Amino acid sequence: MRLIKPGKRIYLSDGSATPLGLIPGLLDPMAPLGDNEIIHLMTLGDAPYANRDCANRFRHNALFIGANTRAAVGDGRADYTPAFLSEVPRLIRSGRLRIDVALISVSPPDDAGYCSFGTHVDLAPAVVEVAEVIIAEVNPCLPRVPSPARIHVDQIDAMVRVDHPLPELPARPQTDATMSIARIVAGLIPNGATIQVGIGTVPNAILGLLSHHSDLGIHSEMISDGVIDLMRRGVITGSKKTLNPGKVVSSFIIGSRDCYEFVRDNPVVELHPVDYTNDPFVIAQHDNMIAINAGIEVDLTGQVCSDSIGERFYSGIGGQVDFIRGAARSKGGKPIIIIPSTAKSGTVSRIVPRLSVGGGVVTTRGDVHWIVTEFGCVNLHGLTVRERAMALISIAHPKFRGWLMNEAKQARFVYADQIEPVVEVPEFPVPVEATAKLPDGSAVLVRPIKPTDESMLREMFYRLSEETVYKRFCGIIKYMPHRDIQRFCNVDCVRDLALVAIVKQNEIDRAVGFGSCNLKPRTGFAEAAVVVDDAYQGRGIGKLLMRKLTELAKARNIKGFTAYTVGYNSPMLGVFRHTGHPVEAIPEANGCAVRIPFNTPGAEPVIQTPVAGAASRTCP
Repeated sequence: MRLIKPGKRIYLSDGSATPLGLIPGLLDPMAPLGDNEIIHLMTLGDAPYANRDCANRFRHNALFIGANTRAAVGDGRADYTPAFLSEVPRLIRSGRLRIDVALISVSPPDDAGYCSFGTHVDLAPAVVEVAEVIIAEVNPCLPRVPSPARIHVDQIDAMVRVDHPLPELPARPQTDATMSIARIVAGLIPNGATIQVGIGTVPNAILGLLSHHSDLGIHSEMISDGVIDLMRRGVITGSKKTLNPGKVVSSFIIGSRDCYEFVRDNPVVELHPVDYTNDPFVIAQHDNMIAINAGIEVDLTGQVCSDSIGERFYSGIGGQVDFIRGAARSKGGKPIIIIPSTAKSGTVSRIVPRLSVGGGVVTTRGDVHWIVTEFGCVNLHGLTVRERAMALISIAHPKFRGWLMNEAKQARFVYADQIEPVVEVPEFPVPVEATAKLPDGSAVLVRPIKPTDESMLREMFYRLSEETVYKRFCGIIKYMPHRDIQRFCNVDCVRDLALVAIVKQNEIDRAVGFGSCNLKPRTGFAEAAVVVDDAYQGRGIGKLLMRKLTELAKARNIKGFTAYTVGYNSPMLGVFRHTGHPVEAIPEANGCAVRIPFNTPGAEPVIQTPVAGAASRTCP
């Protein structure tokens, strides 16, 4: 410690490579230190130099705030430097973020005298390049991990032999909310994708649900036990990576002792400095790059706060924006922000009308794409503010949706006459979604309609031919404005049911069919109707919608369907036949009334007495 002069800036290596054997020396009363600034990313273990009784000797500067320094930053006894992680090495090399002394952890030197930076390469190459004094603790417990970055013993001014286990990051128990978020995110990840995922309960849960995927790759700023488990299972192979194929590329490793031993001299793993791993231009070279990062709060326009809770700094910018921007420019990439819908035991919504006072924007509304809560996922990219507000309200906790809608109306984000969202969405005893293959091999998804489907449904309406419109609405309708179409998109799923059929075209969802049934409480029957985009008629979409409506209606104890068709609409009657129940077709003056009781056994049609003057016909 006598090599360190008062007033010098001291860098500590971080995470699992925190130099735990050197830190006590900083506090030695005999050490000639004073007015020293200590700089680092998130370290593990104690940070006694940030304690109140050390304030006259040290001031900490956090590049990323960890649990061990959060109180000091919050009390104003330590500083926080917000910066994109990819840019920190350049700040160091330029001298704008001056480093005078480096206290680092290294592995024992090899026969040529080179030491590995072990589990944390991140900022190390830039730091040792500029530091006037380099002091290293040499720890045999620190695994030598393959990396282009290393340091020769001749560059080190003092070496201290230690032998302590690396600090570990204990796993936290999963909750229903975290598992729900994990399942949704896992469904967004295709086979062959390259993944970036951070630290925490939800990332661990996501990785735990990917065991049935194949040929996944990793390009991330960090890896942990979840990645190691998938490597052992053969899920992560890197064979589909378009950059560094076959390699698990990261900047640092935090996990368990088993994780650290797995990466020791493992040729599949490569650690690089963060100005490589986090460079958005490098990230974008990976096809199907899936970047998964966490937010603390998101407002109705899509601004994401990730480093503070109001004015109180909590963590840091880190690599979130680096990977969000890189994945956004990747072919087939998905930038994803995960955020539980509530905080403080469900009393506070994390989706808010406006960010808390002092809350900083980390991911801007121009950068944001996917937002995932336990209630669903939405892609905000390219949406208007009105559409964003509606989308975010749809995945907020149901008990906060009415409040958010009122706030959105006051802010003039949405229509003044926008229908209030459903507060409680009932659970169905049967699956509410269905996927089928069309004759051309493409997939069609049938799911309950959402308020956010309004634009998609309007576009489908204006693609319908006059004949199709006439058959569905029993008349000619030229326009479908917001005040009318929102009624089709806002249903309570108890009295009414509404389904939309969706196909993807160039990764964009397109509505190609719509089916609904509206309960008539007096009879216990529901009036059913289905319409299919002209370009997709005859492909089984109408039948799929009708089968699913029937399944859900029966789960709701609805007695049956009624309907009306203009003229004798044989194709529509054929669709009704796919309920699996007898269809009673009753001709009328200008059309045909249909009745489909669910409790009638058998599959033969029932002939009803026609109205006076009309010919009797029965569904084939």
